[in-house]
Amino acid sequence: MLALLAFPLVADPLLGATETSNLWFMGFVVFGGLLVTSGLIALRGAHGVATPVTTEFTSDSPRLKQIAIWVAIAFVPSSSMLSFTTKVSTDLGSIPLIWVVPLATYILSFVFAFAKWKNLSAKGLRIPFLLALAAGVVLLSNIIHQHTAPIIILIYVPVLFVIALYAHRLLYEMRPPAGQLTVFYIALSVGGALGGLFNSIVAPVAFSHEIEAQLTLILAGGLLLLGKSSITPRNIAIGLVTSFPLLLVFGMIGSINPLGTGALRASVAIAMLVSVLILFRHNPVRVAILILVLMLPALAPKKNAIFQDRSFFGNHSVYSTAGFRIYQNGTTLHGWQREEDFGKRPTPLSYYHPNGPMAQVITSDFGRQSESIGIVGLGTGALSCYKLPFQEWAFFEIDAMVDRVARDPSKFTYISECAPESKTYLGDARIVLAQNTFEFDILVLDAYSSDAIPQHLITTEAVRMYTERLAPDGVLVFHISNRYYDLIGPLARIADELGLHAASQNDKLDANIFKTGASSSIVAIISPERARIDSFVQNGKWQAVVSDGAEPWTDDKANLLSALKWLQD
Repeated sequence: MLALLAFPLVADPLLGATETSNLWFMGFVVFGGLLVTSGLIALRGAHGVATPVTTEFTSDSPRLKQIAIWVAIAFVPSSSMLSFTTKVSTDLGSIPLIWVVPLATYILSFVFAFAKWKNLSAKGLRIPFLLALAAGVVLLSNIIHQHTAPIIILIYVPVLFVIALYAHRLLYEMRPPAGQLTVFYIALSVGGALGGLFNSIVAPVAFSHEIEAQLTLILAGGLLLLGKSSITPRNIAIGLVTSFPLLLVFGMIGSINPLGTGALRASVAIAMLVSVLILFRHNPVRVAILILVLMLPALAPKKNAIFQDRSFFGNHSVYSTAGFRIYQNGTTLHGWQREEDFGKRPTPLSYYHPNGPMAQVITSDFGRQSESIGIVGLGTGALSCYKLPFQEWAFFEIDAMVDRVARDPSKFTYISECAPESKTYLGDARIVLAQNTFEFDILVLDAYSSDAIPQHLITTEAVRMYTERLAPDGVLVFHISNRYYDLIGPLARIADELGLHAASQNDKLDANIFKTGASSSIVAIISPERARIDSFVQNGKWQAVVSDGAEPWTDDKANLLSALKWLQD
């Protein structure tokens, strides 16, 4: 635990990636030397005279059924931990202080579960376990939107801990005699490894959207069946009869929204479900049936989905609603288009609407005179409809699936109608830009994975490289709308460090997006040429930003600073 927590809290912010790598290399060499020394000492001791130690072990091997149960129980917390890691890192970013949290929670549950505490038992954990199942059902169902309140993400931590603690305590209480412990711990390791295999290899191939967390929660409910419980038609019927009214009530809570914030709706739904589960606490079959039925709607694909698939970078879905064609990645809407615009040159919507900050830059006098424009992050390709006939545009996209969606005219027509000849460079934009010679008048940085902005695209080293790909008076445009991070400060400090000039605009829109098609956005612009930034500031919508004097983000230092900012907010 100490070693794990030392990485994000000490190594990452104080040493940085390069120094940490060098330190790890030296430590690994020392470890190897000590390991060889230990082997030589043991080998030398084998030739000496020693009194043999005899211990009585049972020779019976555990039955295959028992081994399978151990493996299955160990699978549940492992898969739950990885599912939670995926959900959190997708929105908050894959940075150490984020992914360490679920891993530390998982390990901590082992520490507590295998401690010789008489007051800790699986039976005593049943009520907290039911509470965790109820919270998990609400979080993983369609009752609330994941992005309605940041606190909802933090609820996953205690849910994961209690489920893992209950599963690991079950394993502790099922541990065999000493002679079978080797098989027991191998079974635990195999179960944990299968959880990783399922989440990382099997699920992305087998399922078109992320349902690993829901499936694992169903299995977690099934852990209750390991007790003395009879699976009778009566118990199954009562579980089913109770489930459907709850489904109806939860649907009303999620769609009618009479309770205001997502956090309040989640609390009411959890309280209702906990009451029912506690009522059934002595009948695990009814609890398991209830969890299964309530999770089934979340396993189904979107009813109005035109396209739904997943890649290494998360879920992708295209669907229609209220006359709009919408593209969603993870929990974030990445763009939409009016369906009535199919068959003609469409008007850019969402963050890219004609009055928005990004459109202001591209359609300004400078933008209309620009000959070369680069866009990092393709999305639906909405910005392409600002392209003028003489301009050369290039797109940079790390996810090939995004490029296929944007260029398919049956899904969106921005690219096909406005910039069909524009090239998409597939791969990490920072690497592609560094390996090729470009000179852009405008370079737009609009890369997202769900709601997470890749940290390595907004460091001092990255911005320095971007300016090397700009014309002398060119402009960098950073789309930094985010539910969790305030990125104006870091960009201002980077600009100050590199002797650049910056301004920003917070485009707040109160109108419903399905009425106007426009969405609020926060955009920052950076340029080596002060006059270029001043020309935008003078129109009154942009504000010059200056450094607060803090340390700028670098490749080695950015991760912890951004995560701490989110925790502070």
